Amino acid sequence: MFTLISAGMAPGIALLSFFYLKDKYEPEPIFMVVRTFLFGILLVFPVMVLQFGIHEELMVTDWVDAFVVSGVLEEFFKWFLLYFAAYQQIEFNDPYDGIIYGTSIALGFATAENVLFLFANGIDTAMLRAILPVPCHALIGVMMGYYLSRGKFSNLAKRKRIFLVYSLVIPILLHGFYDYILLYHVQRWIYIMLPFMLFLWWLGLRKVKHAQQASRKVFLK
Repeated sequence: MFTLISAGMAPGIALLSFFYLKDKYEPEPIFMVVRTFLFGILLVFPVMVLQFGIHEELMVTDWVDAFVVSGVLEEFFKWFLLYFAAYQQIEFNDPYDGIIYGTSIALGFATAENVLFLFANGIDTAMLRAILPVPCHALIGVMMGYYLSRGKFSNLAKRKRIFLVYSLVIPILLHGFYDYILLYHVQRWIYIMLPFMLFLWWLGLRKVKHAQQASRKVFLK
């Protein structure tokens, strides 16, 4: 049991540490980061119940399963918690903070999901999950947090609203596409997944760099 839990938690903690250490100017309070991580863990259970109920009561297509049952449900609740648990807090005070809290809640969710999956399917799947679904959640959390930060620190009300919409819609689309690859391209999914994950890493790290530069401008004022 200890091995399964350790294997399930290690990728999420490693990735969260990676993004946390990239905060060069004013690292967030550990308490706030841990709190949002725990919120992400707790979020798994109501989301799984809703998804189970939908699958039991409704016949859904692969497209609906990927983009609605997974993408909309998971990303909306992550976004909702992120907005109320971090976005409105006084500690959210520079552009990189969105990435910290976005990845924290996403990796809390991914870690709980990963541990449950390993208990159900065995430790043989741990390596594949450590390089695909856990980083995918983290990088989608980067996107969510990046656009939330853009909205929070925008001076124009219209742009603020646009970025808040982006912070929800873009993660839903990315998550949905990830799941759709797995559901639809059963035999050749790896040939589509690898380019998609490379693109996601490139895009996520690009947003990290932009957020770092924006934070630097804040602290040099």
